[in-house]
Amino acid sequence: MDLDVAQIRAFVHTAEELHFGRAAGTLAISQQALSKRIARLESLLGTELFRRGGNGVRLTEAGRRFLAPARQTVAAADAAVAAVSGTQHPLRVDVWGHLYAPMRTLAQVAGQAGELALGHGRDLASVTTALTHGDIDAGFGRVHPPLPTGLAHRLVRLEPVDAVLSTGHRLAAEPALRPDQLHDSTLWAPGTLDRLDFLHRFADRFGIRNTATSVNLGLAHFLTEVAEDPGRFSLVPADTPLPEVPGLRSVPLVDPTPLYAWSLLWRTGSGHPGLNRLATACAEEAGRRRWLEYDPARDWLPEPPTELTRLAGSAV
Repeated sequence: MDLDVAQIRAFVHTAEELHFGRAAGTLAISQQALSKRIARLESLLGTELFRRGGNGVRLTEAGRRFLAPARQTVAAADAAVAAVSGTQHPLRVDVWGHLYAPMRTLAQVAGQAGELALGHGRDLASVTTALTHGDIDAGFGRVHPPLPTGLAHRLVRLEPVDAVLSTGHRLAAEPALRPDQLHDSTLWAPGTLDRLDFLHRFADRFGIRNTATSVNLGLAHFLTEVAEDPGRFSLVPADTPLPEVPGLRSVPLVDPTPLYAWSLLWRTGSGHPGLNRLATACAEEAGRRRWLEYDPARDWLPEPPTELTRLAGSAV
């Protein structure tokens, strides 16, 4: 069966808009032409992809199954045209986890990965949406399940995490802390814990009963809020350069040491050549700098060791 890319593109835009008029406008064609393309595609596939009714347009079950591979087909066609015409865009990468500075890691591989166009996603959910819609080519941040169908990921780096707390905190003078020693302190978070999987899982695992949230106005503002209250603490990767904040102390966590996992995330079937270069550069840098060392007797990850092994073994 030979599928027409123009028909598939019409389907993808309509599935994303769930409105024939808006999808036609995006494609700069008439609504009648859009409807004909989708009707021909449905005839070829032998099934309806949309339900049309008084309540608007919605995908059928077949349409939902078809959407992810249809997006891949359109992306592959665009990549093929760009490769021939020499108009390939830079690899578009969105990062998230801003307080933990994902750019520190990407900066160490950017020179080997070719031209990158970097952006900032709000969180994992916003980045996966941008990926599935084809708005970006890759993402970089902390990945955790569930992920939408059609996305793949590779573990790049595991960073030990320190506790940051006020110098007035009762544990501030300790040379190191076990995570459970913080059980009666307040975990200060830059957003609601349902959007911050790592902090949420840390609080559950180590019995942190009290949590409070702030507005994310940047690392310096966030750490100033931590320093102002001797009952608060938060977590940052151990080698993050901290701004000069009076009254703040960073203390290593041990027995176990929490590890923050950075991963490269992409859409399966992506034809952008820069993706393989970036994945290779990340793997080589991880080997040189021993970024993936993990000892379950010494370290803690929210994901079990079997999940870690699967992530580390993923390939583009």
